[in-house]
Amino acid sequence: MAELTQSSEVYPPKNLSVWRALMTWLAFFFQIFVQIVKGVPSISQVFSFIGLPHPLLTSSSSSSSSIDFKPLPVVEIPLDESPSSTPDTICTTLNVSENHEYVDDLQCLEKLMLVLDLDETLVCAYETSSLPIILRNQATEAGLKWFELECTSSDKEYDGKPKVNHVTVFERPGLRDFLKQTSEFAELVLFTAGLEGYARPLVDRIDTDNRIGLRLYRPSTTSTQYREHVKDLSCLSKNLCRTVIVDNNPFSFLLQPLNGIPCVPFSAGQPYDDQVLCTSHTYNYLYTKHLCYICIYLCAFQLSEVLLPLLKDLAHQKDVRPLLHDKFRMPEWFQKHGIPASCWA
Repeated sequence: MAELTQSSEVYPPKNLSVWRALMTWLAFFFQIFVQIVKGVPSISQVFSFIGLPHPLLTSSSSSSSSIDFKPLPVVEIPLDESPSSTPDTICTTLNVSENHEYVDDLQCLEKLMLVLDLDETLVCAYETSSLPIILRNQATEAGLKWFELECTSSDKEYDGKPKVNHVTVFERPGLRDFLKQTSEFAELVLFTAGLEGYARPLVDRIDTDNRIGLRLYRPSTTSTQYREHVKDLSCLSKNLCRTVIVDNNPFSFLLQPLNGIPCVPFSAGQPYDDQVLCTSHTYNYLYTKHLCYICIYLCAFQLSEVLLPLLKDLAHQKDVRPLLHDKFRMPEWFQKHGIPASCWA
């Protein structure tokens, strides 16, 4: 009888267990829906909510040791805080404030001047002979567009002839489409601290449609007591209300902090970049030899989800500086890093 009692335990019906599991999932998705209704979170917030890492939407990842700049929140920066050891990269989406003078008809405004940096902003380049094979393979497997280039160095060979360097160049994802779309509403200017012998043939390759109307090289940069190779935008226009510069190094525009948009540096070691033109977030995780490759489909990367919408909105601003200041607080950022307002042009 005792044996019969022990073997006669009551189990809940199978249908009831399935129903409970279904209700648990419904409650889970309802919580996500409530969060969306409250604040329309970003994709990174949703990933964080469900407990999944999302390395593509944060440049301050511990694994991204090659990135010098980290995201800076769009908040007022207390000036009494001690400066951080390294500058922070600013990357944010745009919400146009009612306090800014938005002009719907672009024909009523002077065309926006968009100044673009080259290295680590539009492309990344490596001396071919020193490029690690594993880095090249990782980039090509990720689908990065690349090409090899011969460029003339300022150095001379033993016979007095200019030295020719062989360079491998990787394009930032979505670059060609970014140039195409921005050229429709902005005058494009390339401003690089690189030498012309290197930069000119490179830009010839990435801008085959000649969308970039003006190119400025290292001799056009200036030196200040705080940094060298600073890009003084006043050499382009005396009226900077319709001028924007995009650069991975904020110190490049320290003379005009209200006109700058820093972006996360691009490298072949981080091929799945979403800084330039990202429009969709479909991820497929593939694990190979302790490496997690994140494949992004239907994507035109940070040149489209973050930067391009921002630039389109700036094109409608009578003066881009109030909006850029509200979003990025660059003057406060420079003051935190020891550059006083008296330095600004």
